[in-house]
Amino acid sequence: MCSLEKRGNIFILTLTGPGEHRLNPTLLDAISAALSRVRAESSMSSALITTAEGKFFSNGYDLAWASASGVFLDRSKLMSSKLRSLVADLISLPMPTIAAISGHCSAAAAIIALSHDYVLMRNDRGFIYMPELDIGIKIPDWWFVALIRSKIGAPRSQRELMLRAAKLTAHDALNWGIIDSAHNSTEETVRAAIRFGDELVGRKWDGHVYAQIRMRMLADVFDKIGCDESVGEVSHTRSRL
Repeated sequence: MCSLEKRGNIFILTLTGPGEHRLNPTLLDAISAALSRVRAESSMSSALITTAEGKFFSNGYDLAWASASGVFLDRSKLMSSKLRSLVADLISLPMPTIAAISGHCSAAAAIIALSHDYVLMRNDRGFIYMPELDIGIKIPDWWFVALIRSKIGAPRSQRELMLRAAKLTAHDALNWGIIDSAHNSTEETVRAAIRFGDELVGRKWDGHVYAQIRMRMLADVFDKIGCDESVGEVSHTRSRL
């Protein structure tokens, strides 16, 4: 599922294994538990890096799991609730956070990546992709949109990601202002994230002050996470999954 390693004051959370790292309740709970450990074990000045093994950073919600029992809407609500909690944890985490995207990063996984303060991505493989138009699923939560608007400033970039369903490579995402830097491999991406994390830790900022400022900056997102209790109207075609 995932592992958590501490190197000095830097925590490295890794989604483990060669699969797609689909976000079902089991994986979302494992990530949330790792973040709870990070919060409990952090020093005054720490940083978090989130990355993954294999071809995928994560391919988004586990739609096959949601469809398996014929109660797609109920299971979608459960995944949505757990994702809201996870993103709230990231926004309130008392340290800088860096996503080191190691491969394909789709849908809800892109939301998790963008919930970090900084996003680094490998340039030789993988893309960021919001597939809702292509698979016929409406954006489920208002806070998704609030987060994208907060993290991606240019309306043209928002349109490229959301209204063209573009599969953006690291080069594309960097040009559109969606990520902060691109690197030649997973290893280089993680090394760059660690170097940057060391730099941030070296500033010796008070983590609780850092979290409070972030929460103020993302107040609209945080408020909508708290009040958005439904996944909305879902247009679901099983054959498209």
